[in-house]
Amino acid sequence: MDTNFTATEDSKKPSETLSELSSTWADTRSIEGDIITSLEKWLNDNYKYVAEDNETEEKRHTELLEKVKTNRKYDEVLKILDKRIPVFILFNNYFKVKPTIHLEHLAQRIEQNILDDEYYDYGNQCLLKLLGFSARELSNLGNTPSPNANDADALKIYKDKLDSRSYQLNAASVRLTNEIRQVWMPNPDRPEADKLKVTADGQYLKVVVEDDLGVDIELDQRSEGFQWLVSFFIVFFSEAMDKHENAILLLDEPGMSLHALKQRDFRETISRLAKNNQTFFTTHSPFLVGPGELDIVRVVEMKNRVTGTKVHTTISSEDPAGLLPLQEALGYDLAHSLFSQQRNLILEGITDYWYIETTSELFRANSDSNINDKIALVFANTAGKVVYYATILHAHNLKVASLLDSDSAGDQAAQQETLVHTLGNKNILRTKDYCSIQKAEIEDLLRVCSKSFK
Repeated sequence: MDTNFTATEDSKKPSETLSELSSTWADTRSIEGDIITSLEKWLNDNYKYVAEDNETEEKRHTELLEKVKTNRKYDEVLKILDKRIPVFILFNNYFKVKPTIHLEHLAQRIEQNILDDEYYDYGNQCLLKLLGFSARELSNLGNTPSPNANDADALKIYKDKLDSRSYQLNAASVRLTNEIRQVWMPNPDRPEADKLKVTADGQYLKVVVEDDLGVDIELDQRSEGFQWLVSFFIVFFSEAMDKHENAILLLDEPGMSLHALKQRDFRETISRLAKNNQTFFTTHSPFLVGPGELDIVRVVEMKNRVTGTKVHTTISSEDPAGLLPLQEALGYDLAHSLFSQQRNLILEGITDYWYIETTSELFRANSDSNINDKIALVFANTAGKVVYYATILHAHNLKVASLLDSDSAGDQAAQQETLVHTLGNKNILRTKDYCSIQKAEIEDLLRVCSKSFK
């Protein structure tokens, strides 16, 4: 650059000042931070040495200055974006809350930083945060003796502390109860956990469940799924108090210890969480995939370590196992459609279904016919499986009847004790009862139907 600059005898050449400026820079050093400021200053300070009639060097000087300024803008943009990157918060299945917490022991472990049992200690600290107390505060309050009855001021302070503790424990209990009821007790006729209570007794903080009989049961005596659900809400609400604003929630296999139908209800909880915080969750459970949510489902797979993990933007997968939860979800919804009608007639196979449905349509086309179109036709694939469909439909308090062929398979199915007990003899229909052929099958009934249309 010396050949294109001029300098006085008592000043250093631009190349010398540039060498001094860049002497500590490595060849791989990025042009960022203080380097941008230094280079910009060097270019501006040495612009006076550019010959006025050298348009090429003036142009190069301008371009260099613009590139340096571009890097500064790039840095500024990155800083702005860095400030706007949301907090990612991971929830998993491993944090739990003990049903009974010894406050003094927990306070000492916190103060000595020896929380080696993070499995429970983290959940216990979240519970205390939700209550608005520290372990030491509750422990000291449990150790505080009642003041002298003649000291009115001391009695009032002591009473106010106890009342404040009671109110906050009760508020937390009500909030947790309301949240858990939305998932755990969708049926008010069969309450499984009437009330969740957090109580303090001396040095012990207890989490108990009051059932519909009014009996208090410690949390660890309930099912694994219920314990996980209580712990999840305690951890979530406590962290939401200060960390979750504009945070992105990451749920790793949520609700795996919940019953399948409870997982389905918990899916609504995830949707509620997503209203205020964008939520991602991974699952292998078909019950956590809603039928109306396939547009937001992404299949994640890893066929081998070389290619790594792939996230598909469409519902596709190179590995058939990757689509298994979706297939199971669709299969469950399809099976659930069996319960759409109050009255159901179970047939042996799909050909029986075609015969009956087609014949029914012919009768409906005749204005004089009165065919009940509110009877759902259900085919069981084989006569031996009729009992399973009958049992499931009957368990949903639906009206069920079966139509069986009069062959050996139909006779064997009709004599099953479980089927007779479930439907009763009157609701087990046989084809021989509707035509003169002793071993009649469904298609034999069409002879009678064809005569009706002649």
